Amino acid sequence: MMFSVHCTKDNTIAPTVSRSLVTQPDSTVFSPFYDSTVVQGADATPDRNDYAVTSGVLSIIKNNCASTSCHGGGVEPTLLTYASVKAMVVPGDPEASLLYDLITTNDLDKAMPPITYGVDLTVMEKTKVYNWILHGAKEKPDLVDYRPAAMQLLTSGCGSANCHNQATIGGEWARAKLINVTPADTFTFIYKNPNTGSWTYYAQLKEPKLSQEWNLYKDSARKFYADTLANAKFRPYKTFGSPTIAASRRGPLNSYDDIIFDILYPKGLRTGSTVTYTDPVSGQKFYVRSDPFNSSSSMLSRVDSTILLANPRTGVFATNHQGDMAYGDGGLKPGEIAIVKAWYFGDPNIPDSWKYGLTGTGIFKYRKSGNIITKK
Repeated sequence: MMFSVHCTKDNTIAPTVSRSLVTQPDSTVFSPFYDSTVVQGADATPDRNDYAVTSGVLSIIKNNCASTSCHGGGVEPTLLTYASVKAMVVPGDPEASLLYDLITTNDLDKAMPPITYGVDLTVMEKTKVYNWILHGAKEKPDLVDYRPAAMQLLTSGCGSANCHNQATIGGEWARAKLINVTPADTFTFIYKNPNTGSWTYYAQLKEPKLSQEWNLYKDSARKFYADTLANAKFRPYKTFGSPTIAASRRGPLNSYDDIIFDILYPKGLRTGSTVTYTDPVSGQKFYVRSDPFNSSSSMLSRVDSTILLANPRTGVFATNHQGDMAYGDGGLKPGEIAIVKAWYFGDPNIPDSWKYGLTGTGIFKYRKSGNIITKK
């Protein structure tokens, strides 16, 4: 009696081969169709931070399926165009899409690339195909594609324990006795600088105290800025820098809500080194300003060094870039900055006043060309 089995390139018996994705694909992976996309807000002649660049679905298919001897030549269907690839999917439903089924099936009689081809798509490549289909199989990405990737870049890259972190600022508030805590509410985070070898010790606030204090702070700030006269009692007294706190700390960016909050009410307005208001009854000193638009800094201008910000209230443009939240574009790659910029200008939860200014004439301009970003 003879048995016929498929074998992998490593001589593994076919029943042990698995091409499926065992977990839900990472939704934060940017998954466009093409390798390069000029994003919304780009300069007339796109600058270096205006291209969202990654290996797109078309390249993945060309590299794995569309050789001249296969689906790039004599084997139907030919998979070299957006229309031909889209014809193999059900937009919004990866599991019902033939393309996704072929690259993840464990039926090796129909698996693509064929088991005899010698390659299989990586987890990242399958994830990109999955996300592209799930988000509508569009030829050009839009908000649903950019936002998860942008949030992952900002919350993981900027929200680390020694940077824009809720727990760290909560620990500093505790040290400054701005909040009441018990020993069980805090712990120490130790960070070693990989470049200098120096150690830094950060006090951090633990849950549930952390969420309680940070959410109370944001609620108070929102109420205050909604009507600074009627809601004067909600003026925040917790700050992020001297003199209330000896060591300057950055405003938290650990979640989407944190990021939108920071955009609407820039940290520079909610802290400072000089008293802006003293309560006549309690004598409490406040370092927070009451005009949320009288700002010389924004999250986007701190990320992208190719653009300059105009103070939304005065209309006066900065003369130097602020892009050091991405270490002068050394912390985030240009393509990643482009993803953040595309999300920023596409997100309806960021009002036009923080995209194009109070008059709509623009508050961001490119340093090289001088072109101002206005609403299209």
